[in-house]
Parts: sequence; structure tokens; C-alpha cells
Amino acid sequence: MAVQSLQRDYKVIENLKLSKVYMPILDKLLDSISQECYNSKRLLEKDKIKIVKWVKTNEYFSDLIITTPGEDQVFTYANMALKTQVEKLLLSHLNKDQALN
Repeated sequence: MAVQSLQRDYKVIENLKLSKVYMPILDKLLDSISQECYNSKRLLEKDKIKIVKWVKTNEYFSDLIITTPGEDQVFTYANMALKTQVEKLLLSHLNKDQALN
């Protein structure tokens, strides 16, 4: 979700007057989050768990559909909780990058 949000925002930020300032930050953040997503998917695949898709059921909830050895499972999440978790993830990556510099 974080990757998708950043990709959508990327198009908007490209058109800002100060895009040259924001784009390197966004690029670095997108690379970092993409790598973490890739690593997480690899760990899940080792246990034969696969994320099938996210489905926005209504304006308040979304379903996550996954397959596991033996059955499919559906997890329901509140959209506001997802938004909050994505924000926390992005902020933690930004703070980690700043600490390294």
C-alpha cells in the first residue's frame, strides 16, 4: 500500500514548483519501501503464503485476500487504520534515512 501511495503522489509532486527538492527524497523513500516489500514477499513465499489482492469493500473498510497452504483467508481492515500504519511506516523510513546521514 505504501508503494502504491507513493507512486500516486509521485505524479503530483513532479508538477510542484519545488519538485527538484522533493523528488530525490521521494525516490529514496520509494526505493527503500520497495525493497522492504520485496523482502517481505520473499519471506511469505517461503511459508507458501501469497497476497492475492486488496479489495476496497466500501469507504470505511478494505479486505486483504491471501492464500495459505490449505485455504484462502480474508482479513478486513479499517481504511483509516491502514492509512495511519502507512504514514507511520513512511515516517520511520524517513527518520531512519536522516539518522544515517
